[in-house]
Amino acid sequence: MKVFAQSSSSSATTDASPAGIWSGATQVNSHEVPFRLEIAGSGDQVRAAFINGKEKSAASSASYANGHLIVNFDYYANTLDATLEHGILTGTFSGRGRSIPVTAELNGKLPVADANPPHIGDLWEVAVDNGAKGEHTWKLRVRQAGPNVNAVIERIDGDTGSLYGVWRGGVFTVSHFTAAGPSFAILRPQPDGSLQVETSAHGGTMQASTARRASPVRTVALESNDDPLHHTFLKYPYEPLKFRFPDLSGKLVSSEDFADKALIVSIGGSWCPNCQDEAPFLEALYRKYHSRGLEIVEVSFEEAAQLPNPVRLRAVIQRYGITYPVLLAGTPDQLNEKIQHVENLDCWPTTFFVGRDGLVKAIHTGYAGPATGADNRELESHVTAQVEQLLAGKASSPRAKAIQVAQKQ
Repeated sequence: MKVFAQSSSSSATTDASPAGIWSGATQVNSHEVPFRLEIAGSGDQVRAAFINGKEKSAASSASYANGHLIVNFDYYANTLDATLEHGILTGTFSGRGRSIPVTAELNGKLPVADANPPHIGDLWEVAVDNGAKGEHTWKLRVRQAGPNVNAVIERIDGDTGSLYGVWRGGVFTVSHFTAAGPSFAILRPQPDGSLQVETSAHGGTMQASTARRASPVRTVALESNDDPLHHTFLKYPYEPLKFRFPDLSGKLVSSEDFADKALIVSIGGSWCPNCQDEAPFLEALYRKYHSRGLEIVEVSFEEAAQLPNPVRLRAVIQRYGITYPVLLAGTPDQLNEKIQHVENLDCWPTTFFVGRDGLVKAIHTGYAGPATGADNRELESHVTAQVEQLLAGKASSPRAKAIQVAQKQ
């Protein structure tokens, strides 16, 4: 694995302390993904965080002794385990059955951008015919300052989070390395003004798609083509959504416990970054509207290894200060078995809005997180309006597009 060039200041590094900002890289599908790790303190008082632009993914705990660094991100059940020797950090980032090698240097230099970058800052429509969730398009938002770009890909199930990169070697390679792990994409400008967007797919392969700038007309078509309010629907829209699962103390909680209440049911999992993006918003809604009759329930699907002792789920609850009930439903592959009579239930999260009469009024697929900017603000505004409608006992949102009758249109 390539290691970034070491600065003159790092040559004086002593292995007695790992404090400082480390720059390094890992390999994902044979592509190098850079990362920055900030470390402070020493011994059992080490603090650490991955840095991505202005964002930081803080560690739950960290320790350093005898050249051995352990950094735990409990809210994703991931661990960085590295050895510091001769000024080089070498180790692995592991969790959820995978382990990837990492190498870093103190004050190492990040890749240098090439001159004369093309302008790609814009909203793009990415054609993904018959995508993994049956979608047809993604949105690609790119902000650009000279050779530096900040991009986010929005899919039917959510978004990639902010991806950062520079113009180098004829492409913009954008990536991040967070507590959830590394992610990257390659944006390759084409002679006809389009972009070839290459993303990592299952099985270690790369998926290539074509993106074109989204004109106002194309943007309207884009938003109506893969509408998150009409991706998932009920087989029997005039029957209540039923569930009965234990909370983390083992107490059974069912849909019948929320009779005559406005209810949000969010289907997710603690392993899911988009679900973690949604959690603080749901908690804010709960604190604002619970006294007026709003109930929120998280129905979580965790890997089999987490079910006996859901440590990661507890860490997520603690991290976001969740006070609404969280239920443990089963494993992700049991989703359609445990939540029945729902078509196209294949995205994490999927959020159901239930009226006081017990019937589902709307189903929203995915969650546009903070990295999407205006889309996140628009979504949260519309969800808040939907909650107001539920509490008022009205059947629909004032937004025409949000009138979801829970059946295929």
